[in-house]
Amino acid sequence: MCLAKVPRQKHCVKAKEFLFSCLSPRLPQPRDRSPPLGPAQGPMSQDSPTTALQRGTARGYGSARRVSLRALPMGRKAAGHRRGSRSRGDTVRDQLFLHDTFPDGFLWGAGSAAYQTEGGWRQGGKGASVWDTFAHRPATPPGSAPPGPLGGDVASDSYNNLFRDVEGLRRLGVSHYRFSLSWARLLPNGTAPANPAGLAHYGRLLARLRELGLEPVVTLYHWDLPQALQDAFGGWASPVLPRLFRDYAELCFRHFGGQVRYWLTMDNPYVVAWHGYGTGRLPPGVRGGPRLGYLAAHHLLQAHAKVWHLYNDHFREAQRGQVSIALSSHWIKPQHMTEKNIKECQKSLDFVLGWFAKPIFIDGDYPESMRSNLSSLLPEFSEAEKKYIKGTADFFALSFGATLSFQLLDSHMKFQQLESISLRQLLYWINNEYNKPQIFIVENSWFVSGTTKKDDAKYIYYLKKFIMETLKAIRYDGVNVFGYTVWSLLDGFEWHRGYSIRRGLFYVDFQSHDKKLMPKSSVLFYQKLIEKNGFPPLPENQPIEGIFPCGFAWGVVDNYIQVDTTPAQFLDSSVYVWDVHQTKKLIKVDGVYASKRKRHCVDFAAIRLQISLLQELRVTHFHFSLKWSLILPLGNLSLINHTLVHYYQCFASELLRVNITPVVALWQPMIENQELPVSLAKYGAWENTETVQAFVEYARFCFTSLGDHVKFWITMNEPSVKNLTYTAGHNLLKAHAKVWHLYDKEFRTSQKGKISIALQADWVEPACPFSRNDQEVADRILEFDIGWLAEPIFGNGDYPEVMRAWLHRINSVDLYNFHLPYFSEDEKKLIQGSFDFFALSHYTTTLVGSEKEDAVKYDHYLEVQMINDITWLHSPSRAAVVPWGLRKLLKWVKSKYGDVPIYVMANGIDDGQNMVHDKLRVYYIENYINEALKAYTLDDVNLQGYFFYSFNDKTAPKYGLYSYVANQYEPKPSLKHYREIIGNNGFPGPDAPELLCPEEVASCRECHFFRTRKSLLAFVSFIFVAFIVTIFFITYYSKRVERRYK
Repeated sequence: MCLAKVPRQKHCVKAKEFLFSCLSPRLPQPRDRSPPLGPAQGPMSQDSPTTALQRGTARGYGSARRVSLRALPMGRKAAGHRRGSRSRGDTVRDQLFLHDTFPDGFLWGAGSAAYQTEGGWRQGGKGASVWDTFAHRPATPPGSAPPGPLGGDVASDSYNNLFRDVEGLRRLGVSHYRFSLSWARLLPNGTAPANPAGLAHYGRLLARLRELGLEPVVTLYHWDLPQALQDAFGGWASPVLPRLFRDYAELCFRHFGGQVRYWLTMDNPYVVAWHGYGTGRLPPGVRGGPRLGYLAAHHLLQAHAKVWHLYNDHFREAQRGQVSIALSSHWIKPQHMTEKNIKECQKSLDFVLGWFAKPIFIDGDYPESMRSNLSSLLPEFSEAEKKYIKGTADFFALSFGATLSFQLLDSHMKFQQLESISLRQLLYWINNEYNKPQIFIVENSWFVSGTTKKDDAKYIYYLKKFIMETLKAIRYDGVNVFGYTVWSLLDGFEWHRGYSIRRGLFYVDFQSHDKKLMPKSSVLFYQKLIEKNGFPPLPENQPIEGIFPCGFAWGVVDNYIQVDTTPAQFLDSSVYVWDVHQTKKLIKVDGVYASKRKRHCVDFAAIRLQISLLQELRVTHFHFSLKWSLILPLGNLSLINHTLVHYYQCFASELLRVNITPVVALWQPMIENQELPVSLAKYGAWENTETVQAFVEYARFCFTSLGDHVKFWITMNEPSVKNLTYTAGHNLLKAHAKVWHLYDKEFRTSQKGKISIALQADWVEPACPFSRNDQEVADRILEFDIGWLAEPIFGNGDYPEVMRAWLHRINSVDLYNFHLPYFSEDEKKLIQGSFDFFALSHYTTTLVGSEKEDAVKYDHYLEVQMINDITWLHSPSRAAVVPWGLRKLLKWVKSKYGDVPIYVMANGIDDGQNMVHDKLRVYYIENYINEALKAYTLDDVNLQGYFFYSFNDKTAPKYGLYSYVANQYEPKPSLKHYREIIGNNGFPGPDAPELLCPEEVASCRECHFFRTRKSLLAFVSFIFVAFIVTIFFITYYSKRVERRYK
């Protein structure tokens, strides 16, 4: 998109640092405009880096391979380049949100498990399962949460609401539905005879799915073993179970196989074996220790292999389906990047995922790390069993998310390393470890609180993260993922956590009789994602080309300039002699003095240095704040720091000399005493009305002392509403208004400057864009954060009605007693319109929701839940990088306060200690300014200037365009990039005509007399020229006459 707006008339790894590590952010090079990659889009849109594993040598166990722990460059060319070698030049984009789609034919689905959702535990001839027994026990085992008053007896009641569930699937627009068969419903005793009612139930479900064109993905066993088999044989601890499981599978294949293309023999055998028979945390609750846990897993693997061979030998040819096993895994990263910790991470994956995956996908045997560490505890496979188990999966079915991660993963199996939820890294590891299998994600999501009803923002952003990581694994890393299954379709019984959390797309009121499904916000999110088959590039997501108008203010900010009033050596009136014979030093001559000279601005070396750095940056404006507490230490004119005032005068005049406009704030709050004189801070600060008058006197002094040099004033810079009482804010507004009127009446005519207030204005976005409640919360926060001070000045002269109504509501229920003062009519007139422009500071965007999810991030006063989009790019201090938030803010200001001139007075991001290439700040500058250009060009926002925060790291550590190390300033790469944008006045296209802007001439105090008396100067010049000509002619003719007489 190339847009140029006509200016307004009124404006003239090292190798060892492999996959397990969290790599530093990798960001795009400047002006990289590849369409599929861009800033995070909307509240629903970058995340973790991909790393890779290079192949290593075998470690002595047959044909098994071991992936060595190495880092590979990541990133791939944009959409359309689906395969091929990685480009090292693209690796910098790895952490950005990828705007692209999934391959054609990608499977989108949702899932559920029988015990979690079916209910009907005594209906239709169903037998008891180990979960029924476990949930009905009077006491829960140590370490597990109570399953709820009824366990899964009723749950979501899907048994009696089959068509309800399928209607939910139809609404989502999914291609497949993963569900499990209840072994105890089909075979109440675990063995024949079959239960006709159970067969009929699942037959109806499959028939309905077929009518709607939905692909069933059927799990034979999802943890609900018939209790009869546990009682008779000891469950999976018995070698008899593999044969009985084969018999059960044969029944299912014969009755349902013609309608099923994807079969899963069992789900998450790690949990069944380890926590069912080892720790006893889950049913059947056997605390048999590691030995029995490993034995149960041994039998589970044998059972799976028998079922696979059964299908392969007797059903595959006719039914043409595929069979696999759903394996769950976590991800792990080393505490420290050492060889030992990396090996421990590999061991952790071996002990959880590799325990089952390696026998099936590699060589039929357990990982070497398990065999060498567990010795006699781990059962052994015969050579025949190894051959029988090896290769018994037609695809890799992966379960990843809240079931195992940070929940059921045994702490000992982390091997003192750090658990993580990096799906992309896990996918790449599986791809390399297990011969690049086709991967089907059959369970993935996170969870929300059990009290969350409709607006499940936290769930949405985790879902978005996982799906984005899957897309990157496909597009960047070449991993063959062909399907994704969100977990789960509807709320249900969440195993050991009972009903304390929810994981469904549809809300279920477990206390209601009819158990109706209510779509959550995540339904709309997932529905739209399926429709688009991913995250396709959107026009509003792409950078534009264009330029800002002539006279656009390009600036940089330094909260407080470096003040060094140390006099130069030239001001020393003493006389010295040089002792050239002995000490070789200068010796002061007592009693002898040279004449003193007047101080000059060039005597301040610190000013010269700062001015030269600003010149290198090529900004047109420089914004800094005065220190009220130092200029008037006592808070009044009885004591004035004339040296500091002279320094400020010199600084401003030197700025003008090099054609940089000073933008000066009278007051900016800081931590110590709010940057007020101690006498004022001690007696109430802004709570005290005397501070208002003191501020007016201080402002008058500043206008008088500095007004000839400063034409761009800020009364108050970024007053923090977070730390402001309503009374203090009330007085602060009156102080601002009085100072504005003071300047307007007494100084504007002679000084011809402009003045306003600068407000901090971060954007607030509803966490669920489909939710009216979240939108109301976002609107409320904007009024409390920005409108509180903006509405009286730029609006109607009074506080926002939203504030008054909200405070009245919460005060009426006796929860709080907050009083928002009232302005008199005269005060309203005084405050309303006390501005020349709208100045704002913007750094980031915040997501807010209405549903209480995390008590730590919940504001009870405003009833708002702070939400984090984990796909957004974040700075080292965890500030979200959301460029589009600036554009939305600018549009909001225009919509509320009209076509007011707007200056972005501060916009910046911190960096880390090791950010050598400064790529985060380069990206930040590029994209935030481009969004500002969109606001100016596309939204017709009256934007007149942009200031970057900050000038240098000395005064604002980690935020500067200049680093400050060992008393030296060094320009960062981002400085060069900002300077380039300034030089281009934006982002002109390659064919854009050059915009010729008249060069502005710096204002100087001495020139004012002449500029205002041009007519007089012309007359005097004429008289002077006439006088010279007259003298010339008189002299000339006098000489001629003299020669004639001679």
